[in-house]
Amino acid sequence: MTEFWLISAPGEKTCQQTWEKLMVATTRTNNLSTNHKFNIPDLKVGTLDVLVGLSDELAKLDTFVESVVKKVAQYMGDVLEDNKDKVQENLLANGVDLVTYVSRFQWDMAKYPIKQSLKNISEIVSKQVTQIDNDLKARASAYNNLKGNLQNLERKNAGSLLTRSLADIVKKDDFVLDSEYLVTMLVVVPKTNYLDWQKTYETLAEMVVPRSTKQLFEDNDSGLFSVTLFRKAVDDFRHKARENKFTVRDFQYNEEEMKADKEEMTRLSTDKKKQFGPLVRWLKVNFSEAFIAWIHIKALRVFVESVLRYGLPVNFQAMLLQPNKKNMKKLREVLYDLYKHLDSSAAVIDASMDIPGLNLSQQEYYPYVYYKIDCNLLDFKV
Repeated sequence: MTEFWLISAPGEKTCQQTWEKLMVATTRTNNLSTNHKFNIPDLKVGTLDVLVGLSDELAKLDTFVESVVKKVAQYMGDVLEDNKDKVQENLLANGVDLVTYVSRFQWDMAKYPIKQSLKNISEIVSKQVTQIDNDLKARASAYNNLKGNLQNLERKNAGSLLTRSLADIVKKDDFVLDSEYLVTMLVVVPKTNYLDWQKTYETLAEMVVPRSTKQLFEDNDSGLFSVTLFRKAVDDFRHKARENKFTVRDFQYNEEEMKADKEEMTRLSTDKKKQFGPLVRWLKVNFSEAFIAWIHIKALRVFVESVLRYGLPVNFQAMLLQPNKKNMKKLREVLYDLYKHLDSSAAVIDASMDIPGLNLSQQEYYPYVYYKIDCNLLDFKV
């Protein structure tokens, strides 16, 4: 299970007692969840007004940071293309997998100094993650352009003979060049019509050079043939060819243009390879930064919500539960029985009821402080 429930309950005589009570109820006899203490340092409380305002701001910030974490993870999958199975091993936080990081969470004092006010800490996170989001947009846009241009060129060099580039198929020797009167044309003939072509091509128009056709290439459906004729017969030949299900390709042999296309493809391919390594490194580093910031936001939310619900002085135990998938419903019931005394109204409030001022319509409400953390951040299966 990659899902965690981050909850808090007020300290009994001591916070250790709160922890032991939870352990007895959820693990000792029934293996409902794997639990860890979630360490939140002594943060500055500030005034009640600030806490109430901050509660709403942190909810929005939580949603925003989670969306950035998911965007970075998802883009890592896009960049790794055929190696999507390698995505998970690149999504680490502080060098460890996400489940390990969350279950052993330690507040990062250097990044988020606890001497600062709660509002300042939330602003540090907001600025940091906004920067990551902006950088991701810029880097993704540049890389996607490069990838798109390369794919367009590759597409031109693949597919049906009716549409694909012919530059890598034909050679200079296949054409009559620099003639005032003669021109070589390229015609796509369906495989089933090869015999018709050989019988009729000389009579499709006047002035077709006899025995001038040559097969240059074949794919699954058609063949590419060259034919030489006088320039003044081109329009007539094109028209008659179409009537006979032969397609004349517009193609002029131009060595410089063909060379430029090849060079462009090589350049784009080299640029893509050059950008790939640094981009994957940037995504790894900034995924880690964004994920760590997200879990710190969860910690801030638990702290603020616990003070608002359980009052001062600060006395609560934050606990991280990793539910056993089969027993999630049972775990909810056990937690409810354990903490229903904290809020008698919680049993009545249904998440679907919209009660003005309580902002419950978007989320579940329980008698204990509760936030979900889901470490599965990818929309595709790996």
